[in-house]
Amino acid sequence: MKIERDRCSEVCKNGGEAGFTLIELLVVLVIIGILAGYIGPKIMGHPEEAKRTKAALQIQAFETALHMYKLDNGMYPSTEQGLQSLVVPPATGKLPAKWRDGGYLEKGKLPLDPWGNPFVYLSPGLNGDFDLSSYGADGEAGGEGNAKDVNNWEIE
Repeated sequence: MKIERDRCSEVCKNGGEAGFTLIELLVVLVIIGILAGYIGPKIMGHPEEAKRTKAALQIQAFETALHMYKLDNGMYPSTEQGLQSLVVPPATGKLPAKWRDGGYLEKGKLPLDPWGNPFVYLSPGLNGDFDLSSYGADGEAGGEGNAKDVNNWEIE
């Protein structure tokens, strides 16, 4: 018994065997790296998909504002008057009878699409009372993948 007690006291005095070896630490770091490499893209990936979703939500907000404009004024803004009519009263074309003080958009300014481009508005539209589009990442009509347009008549 005395031998074991002496051995324990000597191990404890010298720092003992507590702690991790360099190999154990490297194994843990490799495992963390593998997990981060696998999980990271799934969590952080798809920023273009997020931008397309944001564009669709912005278009739906514009649609709501345009419907309120029509309820107040009996018509949608013309293509010439554009979406700016939701922020300031139009000065051209058929003028609205009851334009709402403060406008029809929540922040009182016309937002750009997630790619920094203006939305495209056509009234009367080819696909309904009005057409409202974001031209996607390339900022041009048409396109595939990330450059595909987001259109109000295609949003469910």
